[in-house]
Amino acid sequence: MLLTNKNRLIEMLSAALQGLAQERGLDEAPTPRLERPKAVDHGDVACNIALQLSKPWKLNPRELAQSLVEHLQKQPGYGELIASCEIAGPGFINFRLSNAAKTAVVSEILGSGTHFGQLTPASGPAASAMIEFVSANPTGPLHVGHGRQAALGDALANLLATQGTKVHREFYYNDAGVQIANLALSVQARLQGFKPGDPQWPEQAYNGEYIAEIAAAFKVSPDYKDDLEAIRKFAVTYLRNEQDIDLKTFGVQFDCYYLESSLYTDGSVAQIVQDLQSIGKTYEAEGALWLKTTDDGDDKDRVMRKSDGSFTYFVPDVAYHASKWNRGFQKVINVQGSDHHGTIARVRSGLQGVAQKRGWDIPKTYPDYVLHKMVTVMRHGEEVKISKRAGSYVTVRDLVEWSGGVTSEMTPEERELALQRGRDAVRFFLISRKADTEFVFDIDLALQQNDENPVFYVQYAHARISSILLQWDGKPSDLAGADLSLLQSKASDHLLRRLAEYPEVLTDAAAELAPHALAFYLRDLAGDFHTFYNADRVLIDDPALKLARLALLSATRQVLQNGLRVLGVSAPAKM
Repeated sequence: MLLTNKNRLIEMLSAALQGLAQERGLDEAPTPRLERPKAVDHGDVACNIALQLSKPWKLNPRELAQSLVEHLQKQPGYGELIASCEIAGPGFINFRLSNAAKTAVVSEILGSGTHFGQLTPASGPAASAMIEFVSANPTGPLHVGHGRQAALGDALANLLATQGTKVHREFYYNDAGVQIANLALSVQARLQGFKPGDPQWPEQAYNGEYIAEIAAAFKVSPDYKDDLEAIRKFAVTYLRNEQDIDLKTFGVQFDCYYLESSLYTDGSVAQIVQDLQSIGKTYEAEGALWLKTTDDGDDKDRVMRKSDGSFTYFVPDVAYHASKWNRGFQKVINVQGSDHHGTIARVRSGLQGVAQKRGWDIPKTYPDYVLHKMVTVMRHGEEVKISKRAGSYVTVRDLVEWSGGVTSEMTPEERELALQRGRDAVRFFLISRKADTEFVFDIDLALQQNDENPVFYVQYAHARISSILLQWDGKPSDLAGADLSLLQSKASDHLLRRLAEYPEVLTDAAAELAPHALAFYLRDLAGDFHTFYNADRVLIDDPALKLARLALLSATRQVLQNGLRVLGVSAPAKM
């Protein structure tokens, strides 16, 4: 059902309700809602407004439904949109759309192409949004948790863009603090000839082989061997470059890389502390400076500045988010691991204090958060816990290469194709579950080329349609003249209904910050296509029916392509 058809029916129902209310001298009626019946045979859409209004209007729900239908049938355009409607159960109204209304989606898709389902760009502050994701400490390679963030954040950004939102992608580098100091000490220890397990190896050092790689690369600058600050800068730069390579391999790009260290050098952190102190939002106790987060619903107040004079990690976070607001981003979404849950109340509380001081109207729920749970990687039936290179976790690069079946014997061309397969599998898999659920990533499943592999299942639908259209000896422009009224089979009806849901799927998924809903939809769409393909032959002798079915397949291929693009997954023409 096209979104416009749904709106037309809602408008007709609303007008009929208002007319019915006026006749009976009743209150103004609410806007009716439509839903898809649980059973396909019950119709295309259903409405339960009669059940909702029966008690306040003091009418029998079936009688109310009957009166509503009578008023509805008098609405202009009713016959063009609705083929039939019936009252079911205690007062449900089930509608069947006309064949012309249902098949109109094919022409809409073919005419809109890559823009089908998208809204026109909006304007004003609410028309833009920032999504911050990945934001890995530059202390090691990106791990699978960062991979889940990358997949979720990028897909979410693409989803919001389909709704007319101008999206700004940002990566926040935590390039200051204790972890960075430990990184420098780790590389320095390697330069001094020590390795993990040696008595001289620092207790908090990073043990991965990548530390040795950094030390080896640093040796080209011998003048700075004993300069810990030079080692720190070199290591951070080295790992930022490594992470950039991983992100490029994963197909993720950012508009801005924001450095935590800049918040100290430009005085932002000091100014935040001063602002909060000036309005009585802080107090000193036990040699530390505390923020009154309990004023904003936190379970206890939080330390801002420790007794040694250093700041706790959420203080620069407050300064960073003040920067986001100051840069004009009134809609901000942070994609982070669920271990960040405890910082939400602290950051929001600090921002409310800053807003009070500076006269900013920051909502109490600013920023929004999408928190994801951990990923467990399975390979050859066993859990994979570490990577030799990283030392303590599986990297994004490992996951992509394993999922694509990359081997050292491959030619450059074969390797690139394998990396694409791996990237597609990792992206689709990591998006295919709700962010707040733990996910088991099965490498063996990602390598399978059958219906059990969800990304293969969806991509194969696209490739199969491409193959059929390639066998056809016509031109794409010929499809515009297809007689779509010939699409009357049960299988084609199901496929048409699924295609028409796409715009609403995008809107709902964007509103709920739930890209997994699009992955579910694409799997269902591929299933409806495969069912249609097995039930209705396409390249048949009847030229008119063949053209109508080809038009339906071309529209299906376009929606599959559009949806996969939003998820950051390729749509291959052959497999």
